[in-house]
Amino acid sequence: MSKEDLSEEEYLEARPGLVRPDLDGKPVKIYGWVHEIRDLGSLVFLLLRDRTGLCQVVFNRSKVGEDVRRVLDNLTRESVVKVYGVVGVTPQARLGIELKGERIELLARAAARLPYEVTGKVQASMTTRLDHRILDLRKPENTAIFLIADTVFDAIREYLRGEGFTEVRTPKIIATATEGGAALFRVDYFGRTAYLAQSPQLYKEELVTVFERVFEIGPFFRAEASHTRRHVSEFTSVDIEAAYMNYEDVMQVLERLVVHVFKRVAEERRGELERLGVSLRVPRAPFPRITYDAALKELSEMGHAKEWGGDLETMDLRLLAKKHTGFYFITHFPTKIKPFYIQPCDSNPALSESFDLMYQWLELASGGTRISDKSLLTRRLEEQGLNPESFKHHTAVYDYGMPVHAGWGLGFERLLMVITRRTNIRDVILFPRDRFRLTP
Repeated sequence: MSKEDLSEEEYLEARPGLVRPDLDGKPVKIYGWVHEIRDLGSLVFLLLRDRTGLCQVVFNRSKVGEDVRRVLDNLTRESVVKVYGVVGVTPQARLGIELKGERIELLARAAARLPYEVTGKVQASMTTRLDHRILDLRKPENTAIFLIADTVFDAIREYLRGEGFTEVRTPKIIATATEGGAALFRVDYFGRTAYLAQSPQLYKEELVTVFERVFEIGPFFRAEASHTRRHVSEFTSVDIEAAYMNYEDVMQVLERLVVHVFKRVAEERRGELERLGVSLRVPRAPFPRITYDAALKELSEMGHAKEWGGDLETMDLRLLAKKHTGFYFITHFPTKIKPFYIQPCDSNPALSESFDLMYQWLELASGGTRISDKSLLTRRLEEQGLNPESFKHHTAVYDYGMPVHAGWGLGFERLLMVITRRTNIRDVILFPRDRFRLTP
C-alpha cells in the first residue's frame, strides 16, 4: 500500500515546530499558516508555521494529483492549510528535516497582497508594525515573546501562591485618585466623575486585614503625556501586600520571585529564547542594595552632583547603571517624594522605608513599608496637599485594626523587556495603548 492510500487515521498528527528526526519515515499531517512559498516549477517548497515554529514541506509536481497542483498554483502566504506527507531527514534542507508533501487542503485563503511582511525580510517601522499588529504578532520572534510571557505569568502565580498569597481582583473604576496627582483618566460614571485606577494600592492594603497576604496581576492606567520607549497608558502591574512584613521582608519576596521566574523561563522556553537570540542568565539573590544617599554619592563621584531631596531622573539612573549592571535595589528615598502611604523611618522621618528595584537604569518595581497608624496617615495626606475627607473610606479601615504591612508593585512588561532583551515596551504588549494609539 502506498502512502497516498493511507486513511486519515493512519497519519500521525504533528505540529510544524515539533516535526523531529525521530519521526523520519513516518506519515504525518500538520496544520499551519503558509509562511513562505518558493515555486521552482517542478518543486514547490512551503514553510508552514504555527506557534510551535516552522516546518518545510516540499511538493514534487510530477508525483501529486491535479487537485494538489491546483491548490499549490493558487496558494498565498498566510493561508491556512492542512498538509499530509512523510517526514524525511534532509541535511541540506533549511531546517535539517522536511515533509515530503502528498496532499494539501486549503482551509482559509489569505489575500494575495498583504499590508505587512510577516517573514521579516522587509524592515518595518514601529508604527507600521502596530497598525497591522495581528500580522506582526505572527512573526516567530514576536510569537516567542508572548509564549515567554505566558510562562512568566504562570511562574509569578506559582511562586506567590507558594508563599501563601491569595490572588485578588480590585476595581478599575474608582472615585478617588489612589496616589494623588493629575495622571488620571476621567470617565463619566452615570453622571458622576470617576477615574481609571492607577494601581490597586488602597484596596490591597485594606485586604490584608482579611487575607493577610494578597497579590493581583491586572491592567492599570496612567494618563501621562510622556512618549518614551518605556511608558504606555495601559500597563500590567503585579502587586503584592502582606501583613506583618516590612520593606526588607517584601524586598526578599521580590528578588526570590524574579529568580524563580528566570529559572522557569530558562528551563521551559529554550526554543523561544533561541529564536530571540537571548542567552538568559538566572540572577542570584540577594540583589545588591544601595541607599538613596549612597546613590547621590556615587553620582557625585562621577562628576554629576545632584541636590538632595529630588527624585532620580533618567540621566541619573543611566549613570548609576555604569556601575550597577544587573538587578539592584535603591532604598530609603526622601519621604517627601514618596506617596503618602509610605512609612517614614523612625530614626529619621525625612527618609522612608521605601525601595525601587532596578535593572541597570530601568525601574522595574517600587515598594516599601506602609503606614499603619491612622493619625500619621492623615498627616501625610495633608502634607501632600490631599484632602483626608476624600480618603475617608480607606482611613476608616484603620479603625478596624490595621496590622503593620508592606508591599510593592512590579511592572510586568518592564520585567518582560529585561527577559526578552527588548528595548521598546510596545514590543512586549499585544495591543499597546499610548497617547497616540487607540487602535487596533
